[in-house]
Amino acid sequence: MIFDFRLQVFHTVARRLNFTKAARELFITQPAVTRHIHELEQHFKVKLFERNGTRIKLAPAGKRLLQHTETLFALYRNMEFDMSSLTQTQSGRLILGGSMTTAPYIIPPILADFHERYPEVQVSLITGNTQQIEEALEREEIDLGIVEGYSRNPSVKYTEFMKDEIVLVSNSAHPLARRSSIRPEELLRIPLLLREPGSGTLEVLAHALKGVGIKLSQLKKEMQLNSTEIIKSYLLHAPCMAFLSVAAVVKELQNNECTIIDVKGLSIERSFYFARLQGEAQALPELFMRFAMHHRERPAS
Repeated sequence: MIFDFRLQVFHTVARRLNFTKAARELFITQPAVTRHIHELEQHFKVKLFERNGTRIKLAPAGKRLLQHTETLFALYRNMEFDMSSLTQTQSGRLILGGSMTTAPYIIPPILADFHERYPEVQVSLITGNTQQIEEALEREEIDLGIVEGYSRNPSVKYTEFMKDEIVLVSNSAHPLARRSSIRPEELLRIPLLLREPGSGTLEVLAHALKGVGIKLSQLKKEMQLNSTEIIKSYLLHAPCMAFLSVAAVVKELQNNECTIIDVKGLSIERSFYFARLQGEAQALPELFMRFAMHHRERPAS
């Protein structure tokens, strides 16, 4: 068990790349974090981190150990979930809120398996942009939201669920579709379909564009639409482009209807989050969260 905790310390430091933040997260002192890492390095007889002044980064052995700990802790979580579910009979009503990306592309396969496992739980799903889902939480119209974006509402507790990537997409007939990449400044001349204000996707896009010196207001806006499906349909019939989640265009890419165009120096990664009101955890939202995490981590069949 002591060795397991040392691995947990390593895993936390490896994710944060900061001893102070890791200590705070684990509720131990920074010297204790340093000691546990040192003992692991002695055990494996390798350096796990490379230090440059106050900064650290993973050494090659550290990267290898991080892969193992990710696998190990996923197995632990799945074991806990499977064993605890053997004695649980759940019933009741659960109202979920999904953002315009998570609701159509991420949540449905999880819901189908959840219903098969817990048929006595009545589940409803409402959709809206991230801001609308957070407002529905505050009004207690939903029990749990799954959202994206950089906004942080102080009345809402966020738990990271899974990673996502936003990419620039055009239809396959677009004149630029033959090119492997474009420069950031070329974006300013391309008609773009954008999501509406309050959209988590739009918020993440605005944040990422700052990194290449572009403001959202500088983009050549063709139209703002409040549905990813409408944007995709429009895109297939017009010489414009849109920034969309990779999860939203899987079928279109497979059917060669759409193409991803790289923008040099622009990488837009984000996370999807579970969103709950701050306060005491409720049983059914917690159950669904654990089930969804288990669903995400299980091997593909």
